[in-house]
Amino acid sequence: MLHSLTAIAGYRQGDASMLTDQIWLKYIVSAEERIVNYERIQSVQELAHANPVLDYVERTLLLLDRMPLTFWMKEVLEEVLVWSETAKGGTFRERMLWQQGGINLFVHNVGSAQLYAGSLNGASSEKTAVIQALIETHGLIGQYIRGEVSLYENAPLASLVENGLLSAGELKSLLIPLNHCIIAAVSADLWAAVRTEVEDIVDWIAEGKLQEPLPVNNRLRKMRAEAISKGENFEAEYAKLQDLFNLDELLQPLADKTLWYVEPALQDFSLEEFVKVFLLVRQADNLSQIRHISFEHLMSSMYYDYKGAKKINVYKKRIIEKYLRDLSPEQLESGCLNGAGAGVGAGSQPLQSNQSSHLSHLSHLSHRLERKPHIPDTLFFTFEFSAAAEKLIEFCVEAEKSPLYEKAVLLLFDLFELRRDAYDRFHNEEAYLATMNQTADYKKIILDYIVGNRVIDIGPGGGVMLDLIEQELPDKLPIGIDISTNVIEALERKKQLEGHRWEVMKGDALNLQDYMQPGSVDTVIFSSILHELYSYIEFNGKKFNHDTVAAALQSAFNVLSPGGRIVIRDGIMTEPVTGQRRIRFLHKDGMDWLRRYASDFAGRNICYELLNEDEVLIPVNDAMEFLYTYTWGEEAYVHEVQEQFGYFTPSGYTAFISETLGGQAKIIESRHFLQAGYSDALAEKIVMMDENGKVVPLPDSTCIIVIEKLR
Repeated sequence: MLHSLTAIAGYRQGDASMLTDQIWLKYIVSAEERIVNYERIQSVQELAHANPVLDYVERTLLLLDRMPLTFWMKEVLEEVLVWSETAKGGTFRERMLWQQGGINLFVHNVGSAQLYAGSLNGASSEKTAVIQALIETHGLIGQYIRGEVSLYENAPLASLVENGLLSAGELKSLLIPLNHCIIAAVSADLWAAVRTEVEDIVDWIAEGKLQEPLPVNNRLRKMRAEAISKGENFEAEYAKLQDLFNLDELLQPLADKTLWYVEPALQDFSLEEFVKVFLLVRQADNLSQIRHISFEHLMSSMYYDYKGAKKINVYKKRIIEKYLRDLSPEQLESGCLNGAGAGVGAGSQPLQSNQSSHLSHLSHLSHRLERKPHIPDTLFFTFEFSAAAEKLIEFCVEAEKSPLYEKAVLLLFDLFELRRDAYDRFHNEEAYLATMNQTADYKKIILDYIVGNRVIDIGPGGGVMLDLIEQELPDKLPIGIDISTNVIEALERKKQLEGHRWEVMKGDALNLQDYMQPGSVDTVIFSSILHELYSYIEFNGKKFNHDTVAAALQSAFNVLSPGGRIVIRDGIMTEPVTGQRRIRFLHKDGMDWLRRYASDFAGRNICYELLNEDEVLIPVNDAMEFLYTYTWGEEAYVHEVQEQFGYFTPSGYTAFISETLGGQAKIIESRHFLQAGYSDALAEKIVMMDENGKVVPLPDSTCIIVIEKLR
């Protein structure tokens, strides 16, 4: 076993002498600040209870220990691996002293090489020169593959051959196993995927063929590999940006810079947002003096734990997106950002050396470029929220499983002047969209009523209806319209990844005429979306407003062609509305759920009479509104309690449509039914009875209404 593995094992078993004998181990285990690439962790909380840097180093050494290498090679590589992460260690005091001594702790391969050199106490040899060069370039091949550095950053390795310290063959024999350990310790599958590319790059380095910096678009493509794998159409998006900016020229000053933590910091942002960040970076003063650009501070601020797993802070992400969206090409090209981002209260100034963008006394977000005196070749980029904004975002996170959540989010919207987006469910949007994609069987019924060629799906969610139309009706052109940015982004990725031909666009269901010509649409589908508009959208200053439904129907009717149809699939109230039901709860928490729901639901007053500790008498429509939320469970409560699923009786709905759309609208289908799944979902939770205590089935939950525009 390697000596270093023996030392780690001894430390884990409580032998403190190992920290005296092995200074590298002391540095790593004494770390009072967890510095780690967030791509490598599953939970932010684990940073407080574990040492992921030590765990990673141990994995690299275990891989090395199993390799059939010569004693000399193992000895060199072991020394490289134990020192290569030391710049992430040390106590706060040690780190402060290191920085004062000029050690770059934010570019950890450089800082680790400096710490190694310091441990030699002035002694040096050809062997230590080789080890120091390998530490200094630790991980750079992987970073080159990811687009984060230019190949020229590996010049210290090529110099080993040029100066006769190693032959080209010896350098190759060291670099292949070293990178195997570095990469496979992150992921064996990752090493298998990049091994051939690593071997080619090692050949170039050993032969001194260090290329000029990659063209900007090539580096960007490499940095967007994860986004591309999830469906980003890089070529098409880049072409759009080229129409706005001369990117190759504008970003050329960054071509030779090394980038740290850029992917974990920015991978969840769109390519346009990604590019705009770099256009902000290029405005730093004396950029030619900068070698390294670090996004570590941004990365560290963008994640939190949700149900034990690391999650992007979508609140910060949405606000940053708006900040970037409000920056015009002219501002980004000129570097004059006075008034930039005014929509989120940010008034940035042109940046000076060692100076950050300034916040006005009313602003709550700015971008920050910073250089530290002891490491003048390193630039730090992040977004800075005001103290009030940080506290409000923390409040949103804490309120995610509470009825306070809706209020917290509305406060956030107001502070940053964001549109109150009824479809953006923030912290569980991905889970919501995935759930929507499981409803295909329920929605197939809609296909029978589609006419014409151009079909609009309002609020397409995860795209299930678009997929169904494309698969079952290949002669139709399905178009999804949603007001939520993240829904559109997710659908664009899905389209690219799965090769769909349907289209999506961001738009407002209440103003479809702003996006398409009157008479240009053959079918408009409202599948489980009108009740969300009714519940969430303030129309004439009021939510839960039938006028919102009227506006949506009129908007759709205006763009319909003669003979075109509106197809509605949505919740329905039961007739007669005076009906009563008895509900017996089978779970102990059922009554608590009802009390909580009656207190939190804003659509109308929920009335019930307590018959005994587990049974109530309740109006049938109040019962069903409650049960629709009870069915979804705790995870969905904070959202479902905001929605009223049934907002018309069947007869009331048809009368409302006739009154709203007039004589040109003909209702050719109006029927209602109990949505499959509700009975099964509630069977173990409640017993539904009539007023006399006789067990009865659940009433109808859902309607299908088809409206045709007369020719």
